[in-house]
Amino acid sequence: MNITSQIKQPIFNEMELFEKKFHESMTSKVALLNRITYYIVNRKGKQMRPMFVFLTAKMVSGGVVNERTYRGASVIELIHTATLVHDDVVDDSNRRRGFFSINALWKNKIAVLVGDYLLSKGLLLSIDNGDFDLLRIISVAVREMSEGELLQIEKARRLDITEDVYYEIIRKKTATLIAACCALGAKAVIEDDAQVENMRKFGELIGMAFQIKDDLFDYSEEAIGKPTGIDIKEQKMTLPLIHVLNTCTLQEKKWLINSIKNHNKDKKRVKEVIAFVKNNNGLAYAENKMVEFQQEALSLLQNFDDSEYKDALTLMVNYVIERKK
Repeated sequence: MNITSQIKQPIFNEMELFEKKFHESMTSKVALLNRITYYIVNRKGKQMRPMFVFLTAKMVSGGVVNERTYRGASVIELIHTATLVHDDVVDDSNRRRGFFSINALWKNKIAVLVGDYLLSKGLLLSIDNGDFDLLRIISVAVREMSEGELLQIEKARRLDITEDVYYEIIRKKTATLIAACCALGAKAVIEDDAQVENMRKFGELIGMAFQIKDDLFDYSEEAIGKPTGIDIKEQKMTLPLIHVLNTCTLQEKKWLINSIKNHNKDKKRVKEVIAFVKNNNGLAYAENKMVEFQQEALSLLQNFDDSEYKDALTLMVNYVIERKK
């Protein structure tokens, strides 16, 4: 049994029913929209976000889920999908998980409108059912994701990013949605605000570790569906690079910045930058930080009774930093 199946085991029935409900939540009277949403549903990824919702809900409540849990998971997945569709337009990307992206098949205008449609469907699913507490959690995540992307664009132009700013970017860009999944999973089934905050923090820490792992892939030799050095080519400031920029000599720093700004399309130069980051402790430093976030996340689970849901969440946390792609 692969690791994703193991994690899913305690919530297998919930995930089956969720897929049905999620598909229903996307339907429209417009045939073109239904064709596109059918295409999206059939190319789903690992569905980690709904898994976080159900596992958190069952762990904090002793195995209980309700209709609010299903709606919460659907809203998160609708909004996550909307952001992916919009991201592909922004990045001018033609592929998503090995398949053609929506904008590649139906052009940018339709892709933007489909993203808007999914976003509004998610918000209405909460409003129509009076889930205003869940809507607040999700709306904060959407706002922060937009802020994170814009902060990254603003900082990338100057390449003067500090480690603190980097953490702020990844907290907003990546971690906030996983934090929302865990907060929402808890809030759907219990009223204890301290526990909901505990789970939000748990999700945020996993999200931070997840993004640092993604940064490390940029320096990997393995085939992982993302070309090595792509972040450098796109002038994205990742943790291994930031650490080396902040610890190398002034001369080396000038060479690095010049390489990233003016020679980022030169394959040989990009390889030299990768080698320099590796040889100057960039990867080891980032790996240590990733493990710190992972350990802090695991410590937050200690307050809960042992259960198969807690075990699955522990497995999920470890999978985040051990995954190969």
